[in-house]
Amino acid sequence: MSLIKGLGSERSAQLVPQARLTGPMPWVIAIMVALTTIAAAGGLALANLAGAARAELSGGLTVQIVEAEPTARDRQAELAVSLLANAPGIEAVRRVPDSELDTLIEPWLGDAGAAGDTVPVPALIDVRLSGPVTDRRLQAVRGLLRGRAPAAQVDAQSSWLRPVFSAISSLQWLALGLVVLLAATSAAAVWLASRSALGSNRGTIEIVHLLGGTDGQIAYIFQRSIGFDAVLGGTVGLGFGLAAILLLGRQFAALGSGMISGGGLGLYDWAAIALIPLAGVIIAMITARITVLAALRKML
Repeated sequence: MSLIKGLGSERSAQLVPQARLTGPMPWVIAIMVALTTIAAAGGLALANLAGAARAELSGGLTVQIVEAEPTARDRQAELAVSLLANAPGIEAVRRVPDSELDTLIEPWLGDAGAAGDTVPVPALIDVRLSGPVTDRRLQAVRGLLRGRAPAAQVDAQSSWLRPVFSAISSLQWLALGLVVLLAATSAAAVWLASRSALGSNRGTIEIVHLLGGTDGQIAYIFQRSIGFDAVLGGTVGLGFGLAAILLLGRQFAALGSGMISGGGLGLYDWAAIALIPLAGVIIAMITARITVLAALRKML
């Protein structure tokens, strides 16, 4: 009877020997946790990037004065700035300097002075509204400029990046799909390991059953052993995953892009990432228990 009473104790795990650091299971879990950590961090960073970009562009309008004749272009641009500065609901109006425009187009058109002779560069005006851009407010700005600055073209800044936002959304769904797939793969690996351990320890399990051991007590032995493997593998995997995230973060930070800087991870993001090994342990232990109980019902 002492054996049966001790099935829930620490020594009971020795009835079904499990190789941990020398076996494959901790390393399989470590790989899965590392990949899940990287995928989850990527999805969270993309969500932050898209949110920051939308917040930045939600109240932004761009006015282009598309006029080939420089004098007429400057006159309409100055008039548009004056009209917009005095219009209700507009917080700020700024005409982008020609030198800044020349710097922007130089990588594509070469020397700005030479390009200006062949390709007319429109005047650009940056407008910030007091609230988000709506179709009604967009039409109101267009109506304000239509008669006085006929060469003006008004567009919401967010519309320019709509394809970018769509691509980011697709990448977010891909990251989520990878997290789910990796979780399912981890569960499948635990299922295979549990089935293998059951087969190799069938004789011991039958003896324990004859001595009065229950399916729940036997399942606990396997569950506890898999739990240790998952803790070891999850800790190692989290370490590798965090190292990869920090390395990638440095690489993207070196780009110096203002848009990419909005994709940093916050406190809650890091907390969610830190919970990934815990989720891995829970999935492994639940999978092991369900697998063992289902197999024992057919075995004995």
